Amino acid sequence: MGRLEGKTIIITGGASGVGEAAARLFASEGAKLVIADLQGERANQLAEELGGDCIAQKVDVSRSADVKGLVSKALESFGQLDVMFNNAGIGGGERLIHETPEELFDRTIAVNLKAVWLGIKHAIPPMLDAGSGSIMNTASVSAHLGLPQQGAYGASKSGVVQLTRVAAVEYADRRIRVNAICPGGVLTPMVYNNPALRYTLDPADAEQRLAQAQPLPRACQPIDIAHAALYLASDESSFVTGTTIVVDGGWTASGRARMDNPSGLEDLYQK
Repeated sequence: MGRLEGKTIIITGGASGVGEAAARLFASEGAKLVIADLQGERANQLAEELGGDCIAQKVDVSRSADVKGLVSKALESFGQLDVMFNNAGIGGGERLIHETPEELFDRTIAVNLKAVWLGIKHAIPPMLDAGSGSIMNTASVSAHLGLPQQGAYGASKSGVVQLTRVAAVEYADRRIRVNAICPGGVLTPMVYNNPALRYTLDPADAEQRLAQAQPLPRACQPIDIAHAALYLASDESSFVTGTTIVVDGGWTASGRARMDNPSGLEDLYQK
């Protein structure tokens, strides 16, 4: 039996990067999946590839009606919601605070922070009815470090960490656990093919540069984050709530600032 056998899981941002890796891993562990993404066609393709109890839904996670509809879709399709993985996010395109457009700040907060709040808000009622549940939120090491040109991004991810703590305390007595994951730089399209960034990299070049960005001398892969999410989704973490799992190859422990790294990468956002 798989570690997630019988569990229904929603993954936002599930069509690529960390979300896709989590979807593949969770499906292999027996989960029933709802893959949610703004890239509806890509989400559908992944759901069809995985087969079994796996469906897709096009969702704008910053819209309450979309997130509420997503939860309803999971309940209609599988009769329950056991795990909510609030993973969708955006990053890139910022400058110094006084140079960053207000519209970019608003959009970053809406997708990275408000969307997590909405995911928690709409996932909680069916979990209360069931008497248990696990919610995981993707934050970032940017929540713990003052990285230049990440004013909106860092603020949004810091908000995710604090929101995680509050939700964990509010619902602990109802056996609903809420935790966050803080990745460092992860080898995903958000790093090497993000239209918001000032460069495009060959994935192999991005992997080489990421390998220099923290003490562990290799690039973080999406599956590394997915494995942390698997632990939080499973019953193995039944006494873990209100915490943040940092998956960064020792970056925050070392205090190494990526801006000072000779790799020359100025913007490394995960997803």
